[in-house]
Amino acid sequence: MRLSIIIPTYNEQNTIRQLIDYVQSVEYPIEHEIIIVDDASVDRTYEKEFFIKQKNRTETANIRVFKNRINKGKGFSIRKGIKRSRGDIVIVQDADTEYDPHEIPKLIIPIIEGKADVVYGSRFMFSVRCQGMAFPNFVANKLLTFFTNLLFGIKITDMETCYKAFRADIVKSLPLRADRFTFEPEVTALLAKGKITIKELPISYRGRTAKEGKKIKTKDFFYAVFTLLWQRVNGLRCGLYV
Repeated sequence: MRLSIIIPTYNEQNTIRQLIDYVQSVEYPIEHEIIIVDDASVDRTYEKEFFIKQKNRTETANIRVFKNRINKGKGFSIRKGIKRSRGDIVIVQDADTEYDPHEIPKLIIPIIEGKADVVYGSRFMFSVRCQGMAFPNFVANKLLTFFTNLLFGIKITDMETCYKAFRADIVKSLPLRADRFTFEPEVTALLAKGKITIKELPISYRGRTAKEGKKIKTKDFFYAVFTLLWQRVNGLRCGLYV
């Protein structure tokens, strides 16, 4: 089996090299590949990604780097990475250092063992509030998870988590269309409508501030609500995706 780690990036010049080192330092239970999708960064992120890829062909043979011609959004970059993945399991890794890659092995083991099809890493399973998470972000996360559970009859603790591990055939079968941060509610809604059980495991988390590079905005909360409502009411019959 092989694991595909999808890393969407946009203007992460301060963390991308450190993050890749972290990801590569992990001992995974199966072979892995790293797929970096740069969303037309305007800083030195892509330059650093290209350098990482070229510095040692032996050490970086499992890394592939793609670049969007224009900025399309995190969801678009994730979808592009999924399409180009070659693994049996797919997981998303943010390009900052909020999520610790050393958590990945425990998230994929239930899939490897055939005990789960989808595993979410929950920041709230055994913690009331995460380290470094601003209060407005905490409230938004809790509300969006509540709406998701209410609308789709599921019971999860962290819908907006980055760490979502999927059997590759399942995530590739979903009609994903979201381009922005709405990937999270869209993929969760589609899994719920497909009656695919989401297993959750606790993970660590260290939030960062907007000054440190966090990009999600207040408007993204409302986009997420609209996506959840649209999936619940109309499914894929119309095109209101942002």
